[in-house]
Amino acid sequence: MGVHHLRSVVAVADHQSFTTAAETLGVAQSSLSRTIAEVERRLGVRLFERTTRKVVATGDGREVAAHARRILTGFDDGLREIEGFITGDRGSVTVACLPSLAATFLPPYVRAFRESHPQVRLRIRDGLREEVLTSVRAGAVELALVSLSGPIEGLRHERITADSFFCAVPPGHRFADRDTLNWADLAGEPFIAFGPESSIEGPVRRALDEAGAELGTVVQAQNVGAVAGLVAAGLGITAVPELVLPMISFAGLVHIPLTPVVERSISLVWLADRYQSASAKAFARQLRAATASAKPGT
Repeated sequence: MGVHHLRSVVAVADHQSFTTAAETLGVAQSSLSRTIAEVERRLGVRLFERTTRKVVATGDGREVAAHARRILTGFDDGLREIEGFITGDRGSVTVACLPSLAATFLPPYVRAFRESHPQVRLRIRDGLREEVLTSVRAGAVELALVSLSGPIEGLRHERITADSFFCAVPPGHRFADRDTLNWADLAGEPFIAFGPESSIEGPVRRALDEAGAELGTVVQAQNVGAVAGLVAAGLGITAVPELVLPMISFAGLVHIPLTPVVERSISLVWLADRYQSASAKAFARQLRAATASAKPGT
Protein backbone atom coordinates (compact mmCIF):
# COMPACT_ATOMS: atom_id res chain seq x y z
CA MET A 1 0.00 0.00 0.00
CA GLY A 2 1.08 3.51 -0.71
CA VAL A 3 0.66 6.82 1.08
CA HIS A 4 -2.49 7.61 -0.90
CA HIS A 5 -4.10 4.44 0.46
CA LEU A 6 -3.38 5.55 4.03
CA ARG A 7 -4.65 9.08 3.40
CA SER A 8 -7.86 7.67 1.97
CA VAL A 9 -8.49 5.48 5.03
CA VAL A 10 -7.85 8.36 7.43
CA ALA A 11 -10.02 10.79 5.45
CA VAL A 12 -13.02 8.42 5.40
CA ALA A 13 -12.58 7.60 9.10
CA ASP A 14 -12.36 11.30 10.01
CA HIS A 15 -15.26 12.55 7.88
CA GLN A 16 -17.48 9.44 8.06
CA SER A 17 -18.51 10.25 4.51
CA PHE A 18 -17.11 9.19 1.17
CA THR A 19 -18.41 12.38 -0.42
CA THR A 20 -16.75 14.75 2.06
CA ALA A 21 -13.56 12.69 2.21
CA ALA A 22 -13.29 12.71 -1.59
CA GLU A 23 -13.73 16.50 -1.65
CA THR A 24 -11.03 16.90 1.02
CA LEU A 25 -8.61 14.71 -0.90
CA GLY A 26 -9.48 16.31 -4.24
CA VAL A 27 -10.46 13.03 -5.90
CA ALA A 28 -13.64 11.62 -7.37
CA GLN A 29 -15.88 9.68 -4.97
CA SER A 30 -15.77 6.66 -7.25
CA SER A 31 -11.97 6.71 -7.19
CA LEU A 32 -11.94 6.93 -3.38
CA SER A 33 -14.38 4.00 -3.14
CA ARG A 34 -12.10 1.90 -5.34
CA THR A 35 -9.07 2.82 -3.20
CA ILE A 36 -10.82 1.78 0.03
CA ALA A 37 -11.99 -1.44 -1.60
CA GLU A 38 -8.42 -2.16 -2.65
CA VAL A 39 -7.14 -1.61 0.90
CA GLU A 40 -9.82 -3.92 2.31
CA ARG A 41 -8.93 -6.56 -0.27
CA ARG A 42 -5.23 -6.39 0.51
CA LEU A 43 -5.75 -6.48 4.27
CA GLY A 44 -8.52 -9.07 4.09
CA VAL A 45 -10.75 -7.12 6.49
CA ARG A 46 -13.70 -4.78 6.20
CA LEU A 47 -12.80 -1.25 7.30
CA PHE A 48 -16.09 0.62 6.98
CA GLU A 49 -19.81 -0.07 7.25
CA ARG A 50 -22.10 2.14 5.23
CA THR A 51 -25.41 3.26 6.73
CA THR A 52 -28.08 5.49 5.21
CA ARG A 53 -26.62 8.55 6.98
CA LYS A 54 -22.90 7.99 7.33
CA VAL A 55 -19.94 5.66 7.05
CA VAL A 56 -18.83 4.03 10.29
CA ALA A 57 -15.40 2.49 10.83
CA THR A 58 -15.38 -1.10 11.99
CA GLY A 59 -13.11 -2.19 14.84
CA ASP A 60 -10.48 -3.15 12.29
CA GLY A 61 -11.10 0.12 10.48
CA ARG A 62 -10.43 2.14 13.65
CA GLU A 63 -7.20 0.25 14.29
CA VAL A 64 -5.99 0.64 10.70
CA ALA A 65 -6.92 4.34 10.67
CA ALA A 66 -5.01 4.92 13.94
CA HIS A 67 -1.89 3.23 12.58
CA ALA A 68 -2.23 5.08 9.25
CA ARG A 69 -2.54 8.40 11.08
CA ARG A 70 0.71 7.79 13.00
CA ILE A 71 2.52 6.77 9.83
CA LEU A 72 1.27 9.83 7.96
CA THR A 73 2.29 12.15 10.80
CA GLY A 74 5.88 10.89 10.61
CA PHE A 75 5.83 10.92 6.83
CA ASP A 76 4.51 14.49 6.61
CA ASP A 77 6.98 15.67 9.26
CA GLY A 78 9.77 14.14 7.19
CA LEU A 79 8.52 15.87 4.05
CA ARG A 80 8.48 19.19 5.88
CA GLU A 81 12.06 18.57 7.01
CA ILE A 82 13.13 17.88 3.43
CA GLU A 83 11.22 20.90 2.16
CA GLY A 84 12.93 23.02 4.81
CA PHE A 85 16.37 21.98 3.55
CA ILE A 86 15.35 22.68 -0.04
CA THR A 87 13.83 26.08 0.71
CA GLY A 88 16.56 27.10 3.15
CA ASP A 89 14.29 27.19 6.20
CA ARG A 90 16.26 24.37 7.85
CA GLY A 91 19.82 23.12 7.76
CA SER A 92 23.05 24.86 8.65
CA VAL A 93 25.37 27.51 7.23
CA THR A 94 29.01 28.04 8.18
CA VAL A 95 30.50 31.45 7.41
CA ALA A 96 34.18 32.32 7.81
CA CYS A 97 35.23 35.94 8.18
CA LEU A 98 37.83 38.34 9.51
CA PRO A 99 37.67 38.98 13.28
CA SER A 100 36.73 42.64 12.73
CA LEU A 101 33.80 41.60 10.54
CA ALA A 102 32.64 38.98 13.03
CA ALA A 103 32.68 41.54 15.83
CA THR A 104 31.32 44.69 14.16
CA PHE A 105 29.84 44.06 10.71
CA LEU A 106 28.05 40.71 10.83
CA PRO A 107 26.02 40.83 14.09
CA PRO A 108 22.98 42.77 12.77
CA TYR A 109 22.77 40.54 9.69
CA VAL A 110 23.14 37.40 11.78
CA ARG A 111 20.32 38.62 14.02
CA ALA A 112 18.08 39.35 11.03
CA PHE A 113 18.82 35.94 9.50
CA ARG A 114 18.05 34.12 12.73
CA GLU A 115 14.72 35.92 12.93
CA SER A 116 13.78 35.00 9.36
CA HIS A 117 15.28 31.47 9.47
CA PRO A 118 14.98 30.32 13.11
CA GLN A 119 15.48 26.63 12.24
CA VAL A 120 18.82 27.18 10.45
CA ARG A 121 22.01 26.71 12.48
CA LEU A 122 24.40 29.52 11.65
CA ARG A 123 28.07 29.10 12.55
CA ILE A 124 30.63 31.92 12.40
CA ARG A 125 34.34 31.09 12.17
CA ASP A 126 36.66 34.06 12.45
CA GLY A 127 40.28 34.02 11.38
CA LEU A 128 42.99 35.85 9.51
CA ARG A 129 42.66 36.36 5.77
CA GLU A 130 44.62 33.30 4.65
CA GLU A 131 42.91 31.11 7.24
CA VAL A 132 39.54 32.22 5.91
CA LEU A 133 40.48 31.61 2.28
CA THR A 134 41.98 28.21 3.12
CA SER A 135 38.74 27.15 4.82
CA VAL A 136 36.80 28.13 1.69
CA ARG A 137 39.14 26.20 -0.62
CA ALA A 138 38.94 23.14 1.66
CA GLY A 139 35.15 23.20 1.62
CA ALA A 140 35.03 23.65 5.40
CA VAL A 141 32.77 26.67 5.04
CA GLU A 142 30.14 27.59 2.46
CA LEU A 143 30.66 31.35 2.49
CA ALA A 144 33.30 33.79 3.63
CA LEU A 145 33.66 37.51 4.14
CA VAL A 146 37.17 38.72 3.58
CA SER A 147 39.17 41.62 2.20
CA LEU A 148 40.19 41.06 -1.42
CA SER A 149 42.23 43.19 -3.79
CA GLY A 150 41.48 41.06 -6.86
CA PRO A 151 40.23 37.70 -8.15
CA ILE A 152 41.57 34.42 -6.75
CA GLU A 153 41.71 31.27 -8.84
CA GLY A 154 39.03 28.74 -7.97
CA LEU A 155 37.00 31.20 -5.92
CA ARG A 156 34.12 33.45 -6.82
CA HIS A 157 33.62 36.74 -5.06
CA GLU A 158 31.25 39.67 -4.87
CA ARG A 159 31.98 43.03 -3.26
CA ILE A 160 29.66 43.61 -0.32
CA THR A 161 31.01 46.71 1.40
CA ALA A 162 34.19 48.65 2.12
CA ASP A 163 35.68 50.64 4.97
CA SER A 164 38.17 53.51 4.93
CA PHE A 165 41.23 54.00 7.12
CA PHE A 166 41.81 56.08 10.23
CA CYS A 167 44.99 56.95 12.04
CA ALA A 168 44.83 55.90 15.71
CA VAL A 169 46.96 57.84 18.19
CA PRO A 170 47.17 58.25 21.98
CA PRO A 171 45.23 61.27 23.37
CA GLY A 172 48.41 63.23 24.09
CA HIS A 173 49.89 62.82 20.60
CA ARG A 174 50.50 65.90 18.45
CA PHE A 175 48.05 64.54 15.86
CA ALA A 176 45.24 64.13 18.40
CA ASP A 177 43.61 67.52 17.64
CA ARG A 178 43.74 67.18 13.85
CA ASP A 179 40.48 66.81 11.90
CA THR A 180 42.17 64.87 9.12
CA LEU A 181 45.61 63.54 8.31
CA ASN A 182 47.35 62.93 5.03
CA TRP A 183 49.15 59.63 4.64
CA ALA A 184 52.30 61.70 4.01
CA ASP A 185 51.94 63.16 7.54
CA LEU A 186 52.85 59.77 8.97
CA ALA A 187 56.40 59.97 7.62
CA GLY A 188 59.00 59.53 10.36
CA GLU A 189 56.45 58.46 12.97
CA PRO A 190 57.05 55.37 15.12
CA PHE A 191 54.46 52.93 13.82
CA ILE A 192 52.66 49.84 15.14
CA ALA A 193 52.00 47.71 12.08
CA PHE A 194 49.84 44.64 11.51
CA GLY A 195 51.59 41.52 10.30
CA PRO A 196 51.56 40.37 6.66
CA GLU A 197 48.85 37.77 7.41
CA SER A 198 46.42 40.56 8.23
CA SER A 199 44.05 42.10 5.66
CA ILE A 200 45.10 45.52 6.98
CA GLU A 201 48.82 45.41 6.20
CA GLY A 202 48.52 45.43 2.39
CA PRO A 203 46.31 48.54 1.93
CA VAL A 204 48.30 50.47 4.55
CA ARG A 205 51.63 49.64 2.94
CA ARG A 206 50.37 50.63 -0.52
CA ALA A 207 48.93 53.91 0.76
CA LEU A 208 52.19 54.83 2.49
CA ASP A 209 54.23 53.92 -0.60
CA GLU A 210 52.01 56.05 -2.83
CA ALA A 211 52.34 58.96 -0.41
CA GLY A 212 56.12 58.53 -0.27
CA ALA A 213 55.93 58.29 3.52
CA GLU A 214 58.84 56.49 5.13
CA LEU A 215 57.93 55.48 8.65
CA GLY A 216 60.08 55.69 11.75
CA THR A 217 60.63 52.66 13.94
CA VAL A 218 58.14 49.92 13.09
CA VAL A 219 56.88 47.39 15.64
CA GLN A 220 54.80 44.59 14.20
CA ALA A 221 51.90 42.89 15.99
CA GLN A 222 49.21 40.54 14.75
CA ASN A 223 46.32 40.89 17.18
CA VAL A 224 44.08 43.98 17.07
CA GLY A 225 44.15 44.24 20.85
CA ALA A 226 47.95 44.08 20.90
CA VAL A 227 48.24 46.83 18.29
CA ALA A 228 45.86 49.06 20.25
CA GLY A 229 47.67 48.40 23.51
CA LEU A 230 51.06 49.28 22.04
CA VAL A 231 49.67 52.51 20.58
CA ALA A 232 48.03 53.40 23.92
CA ALA A 233 51.41 52.89 25.60
CA GLY A 234 52.87 55.61 23.38
CA LEU A 235 55.11 53.27 21.39
CA GLY A 236 53.79 54.44 18.04
CA ILE A 237 50.72 55.27 15.97
CA THR A 238 48.82 53.00 13.60
CA ALA A 239 46.32 52.95 10.74
CA VAL A 240 43.18 50.84 11.02
CA PRO A 241 39.98 50.37 8.98
CA GLU A 242 36.78 51.89 10.29
CA LEU A 243 35.25 48.49 11.12
CA VAL A 244 38.14 47.83 13.50
CA LEU A 245 37.62 51.01 15.55
CA PRO A 246 34.99 49.50 17.90
CA MET A 247 37.41 46.68 18.69
CA ILE A 248 40.07 49.07 19.98
CA SER A 249 37.79 51.42 21.92
CA PHE A 250 39.11 49.94 25.19
CA ALA A 251 42.46 51.65 24.55
CA GLY A 252 40.97 55.19 24.57
CA LEU A 253 42.72 56.18 21.34
CA VAL A 254 41.91 59.16 19.12
CA HIS A 255 40.87 58.31 15.54
CA ILE A 256 41.59 60.71 12.68
CA PRO A 257 40.39 60.10 9.08
CA LEU A 258 43.23 59.59 6.60
CA THR A 259 43.29 61.24 3.17
CA PRO A 260 43.31 60.50 0.36
CA VAL A 261 40.67 57.92 1.22
CA VAL A 262 41.92 54.34 0.98
CA GLU A 263 39.33 51.60 1.16
CA ARG A 264 39.56 48.01 2.29
CA SER A 265 37.12 46.15 0.02
CA ILE A 266 35.07 43.45 1.74
CA SER A 267 33.84 40.63 -0.48
CA LEU A 268 31.56 37.65 -0.15
CA VAL A 269 33.58 34.61 -1.28
CA TRP A 270 32.63 31.04 -2.14
CA LEU A 271 34.12 28.03 -3.91
CA ALA A 272 33.44 28.27 -7.63
CA ASP A 273 32.46 24.65 -8.28
CA ARG A 274 30.71 23.88 -4.97
CA TYR A 275 26.96 23.41 -4.73
CA GLN A 276 25.49 25.96 -2.34
CA SER A 277 22.73 24.85 -0.01
CA ALA A 278 19.47 26.76 0.04
CA SER A 279 20.34 28.00 3.53
CA ALA A 280 23.65 29.44 2.31
CA LYS A 281 21.92 31.09 -0.65
CA ALA A 282 19.33 32.57 1.71
CA PHE A 283 22.03 34.05 3.96
CA ALA A 284 23.89 35.46 0.96
CA ARG A 285 20.67 37.04 -0.38
CA GLN A 286 19.91 38.62 2.97
CA LEU A 287 23.45 39.95 3.26
CA ARG A 288 23.32 41.42 -0.26
CA ALA A 289 19.91 43.00 0.32
CA ALA A 290 20.86 44.43 3.70
CA THR A 291 24.12 45.94 2.50
CA ALA A 292 22.58 47.23 -0.74
CA SER A 293 19.92 49.11 1.22
CA ALA A 294 22.65 50.73 3.31
CA LYS A 295 24.53 52.14 0.31
CA PRO A 296 24.06 55.85 -0.47
CA GLY A 297 21.38 56.51 -3.05
CA THR A 298 19.64 53.13 -2.58
